Amino acid sequence: MAQIQRGTWLQEKIELLKSEFVTDDVVDGWFLMNSFQPVFWIAVAYLLFVLKLGPKIMEKREPLPIRGLMVAYNLFQIFFNGWLVWLLFTTPGSMLYVRKDICQFPGRKNNPYFLPVLTGSWYFFISKLIDLLDTVFFVLRKKQSHITFFHVFHHVNVLILSWAFLKYMKDEHAVLAGALNAFVHVWMYGYYFLAALGPSVQKHLWWKKHVTQLQISHFVIIIAYMGVLLWSRCEMLISLAIYIAITASVFLYLFTKFYFETYSKSKKVGAGEVKNK
Repeated sequence: MAQIQRGTWLQEKIELLKSEFVTDDVVDGWFLMNSFQPVFWIAVAYLLFVLKLGPKIMEKREPLPIRGLMVAYNLFQIFFNGWLVWLLFTTPGSMLYVRKDICQFPGRKNNPYFLPVLTGSWYFFISKLIDLLDTVFFVLRKKQSHITFFHVFHHVNVLILSWAFLKYMKDEHAVLAGALNAFVHVWMYGYYFLAALGPSVQKHLWWKKHVTQLQISHFVIIIAYMGVLLWSRCEMLISLAIYIAITASVFLYLFTKFYFETYSKSKKVGAGEVKNK
């Protein structure tokens, strides 16, 4: 009897989740949005390469001299993420909409920002695909110690989350989380761009731990923002708010743990390297 009740409860929750799915023929037809299979196989290939195949290939080889590539990559990430943040403020009327109608129910009907928001979200999703190169570069440089569970979990989780949001949720209430994440990436990749220039520049970089503090702060803001939306009973996708809040809470814990392990007095500053995606 108890098993039947649990099964009924689970089925009810699944049906509730499905009832919140937002579909759109235009958005669902964009590149990589038609099916989960391409993203799934990209994630599988990523995990296979960075955890097994890549280290095996590099086992008896010298680290590849890719400093120039790293400089170009980090510079690209600075401008790409900066552009994502810029979109939020330069879309005509977007700030007025955020101030007056942020609690309105999402969807295409009577919402001139439906497609602009999701267009920016698609580029954000693409940025998470590009971010996978971070770990690939670790492998090619034989920095396998940087490829932790935290690092890999973060990459895969955010990639899937950004795809699932665009495919099933399509709720503009997630825009703040994405914009904050892109803003943090501007500063993070700015640090790594300068660090990639070599020891003569690295010795002047004193603000690495402040990048981690910024990462932690943006998770706190996201959690608080979702909490306010739920408390205010905004017309939004409850499943999205709960999932983002839970995910942000997990990363808040992991980044805080990393911060104290790396920058505590008993550790040397810079004892590890973790990137936030």
